[in-house]
Amino acid sequence: MKTRSIRVALLALVILPLIASSAFAFENINLWPSTPPGDKPEQYQENGGRYYTPRIEWWRPENQTTDVCLIISCGGSYNGVAYDVEGVMPRDFFLSKGVTVCMLWYRTPRREGIPKHYAAWQDVQRAVRIARSNAKEWKIDPNKIGVMGFSAGGHLTLMAATSSETKTYEPVDEIDKLPCNINFAVPVYPAYALTDGVDNENTTGGLDAKLVDDFAFDAHTPPMCFIHGDGDGYSAMASVAVYRKLREMGIPGEVHIYAYANHAFRNCGPNAPIVKYPQRVLEWLQTLEFIAAPDDAKVQH
Repeated sequence: MKTRSIRVALLALVILPLIASSAFAFENINLWPSTPPGDKPEQYQENGGRYYTPRIEWWRPENQTTDVCLIISCGGSYNGVAYDVEGVMPRDFFLSKGVTVCMLWYRTPRREGIPKHYAAWQDVQRAVRIARSNAKEWKIDPNKIGVMGFSAGGHLTLMAATSSETKTYEPVDEIDKLPCNINFAVPVYPAYALTDGVDNENTTGGLDAKLVDDFAFDAHTPPMCFIHGDGDGYSAMASVAVYRKLREMGIPGEVHIYAYANHAFRNCGPNAPIVKYPQRVLEWLQTLEFIAAPDDAKVQH
């Protein structure tokens, strides 16, 4: 017992300074009360399989100044989640602005026998419902929940935004009585959105392509803010095409396309304009009146 106490004390000496140095705290919340739809228990790591448990990280800002909740969906070709590459910077930016953030660990790799995005689509619908069910505890507005996603996660963001009325799984508990529509969306260099790049880069640069039929553009399709690079092999014409559809539907949108920037902005220095895209998104949320704007920065609707 004494040896165990010493080990615990030493562990505390290592961990506590790390906790104290962090301005934010988070909690892991599993998306599903048991095995996710379509999967088998033996496929999961805790049972000797290779799948990790899909979940959200609920991050609480040190100083919550807004009732917006942002779910972040990183890319990875639906075969992984590029958390460190795409998720950490926007997560910390929005937390520093007082925004509640949920980091989504949707299911990867792709499941066999179903569309590449289907399991992840089930997960994002469930994540939105979980956020909505916790609105009171998290001090968020259930009508101010949005998704920001990158690459494959950008495609998933479009699925969440345009197709929430499509039922992807049978209800598993009371949470699933809640709607899964989102109130705003931020697709960042979305992949797989055009017919010349349904599973890879766009073969014609997106110029002679149409939107894939994945997206329903139902009545709950929300406003969107697009971030894309003009030099991206996953063509910025995807963002343009979705924006055009929004205009046809009378839904407001905003598009930021940056010259020469490639996929994931790998050719951009740390102070390149495109790297400051979270500030553009914050200002857009102020334009939508989801986040308070200074009086001299307000836009009349």
